[in-house]
Amino acid sequence: MPTVYCYEKCSTCRDALKWLDGQGLAYQIKAIRDTPPTVAELRRALTAVGGELRKLFNSSGLDYRALGLKDRLPAMTETEALELLSNNGNLVRRPFLIGGATVLVGFKPAAWQQALAGGDKGSVASHG
Repeated sequence: MPTVYCYEKCSTCRDALKWLDGQGLAYQIKAIRDTPPTVAELRRALTAVGGELRKLFNSSGLDYRALGLKDRLPAMTETEALELLSNNGNLVRRPFLIGGATVLVGFKPAAWQQALAGGDKGSVASHG
C-alpha cells in the first residue's frame, strides 16, 4: 500500500487524496511536516526526477525562501540536500507518494492515473 506524505492544509494534497479515493485505491497518509520522507525514500524520488534535486523541494514555500535555498541549493551536495529535506517536511514538494516501485512527486491527475490506475505499477516520475 502506498504512503502519501501530505499537509492537511494543502489544496493540492487534498485533491490528490480525493483522486485516490475516487479511484478506489488504498493508501496510508503521513503528515509531511511531522514525519518527512526518509533519506532512502528521498533518494528513490531523486531517481524519479532524473537526479534534479530542485524538483524535490517545495520551492514556493516560506521555509525554502527563508533559508535562501534558491541560491544555496546549487552548491549543496546531494547528501546535504536530502538530509535537509528529511529533517524539514515543509521543504518537500507535496504530495509525495511512495509505494512499491512507484514514486510520485507533486500531483498531476493524468500522471497519477498512468502510474497507479493504468496498470503501470513500476513507474517513477515527477509531476506538477
